Amino acid sequence: MSERRELPVFANEDEEAKWWYDNREQHAEEFLQAAREGRVTRGAMIRRGLVRTPSILIPSEDLADAKMLAEKKGIHHETYLRNLVHEALQREKQLVG
Repeated sequence: MSERRELPVFANEDEEAKWWYDNREQHAEEFLQAAREGRVTRGAMIRRGLVRTPSILIPSEDLADAKMLAEKKGIHHETYLRNLVHEALQREKQLVG
């Protein structure tokens, strides 16, 4: 079993996305090793705690737009969509009170 590593503390999502991208080959190998050892489970653990992974349907045109816009920002489209959802929820909370 491989040693568990601590994630660095990131200043923002862009910095985190870049770190994951820059280290993608190492993470892929670690994931494959964990899968071979039966240590892969559903869900995700991040430094803030347990995160649920929802499945949502997005129209293909919206997904294509998200991928294009995320690429222009230099981040993964899932990070971009997560940021959009977060920002929209914060605005809604302000409006609703």
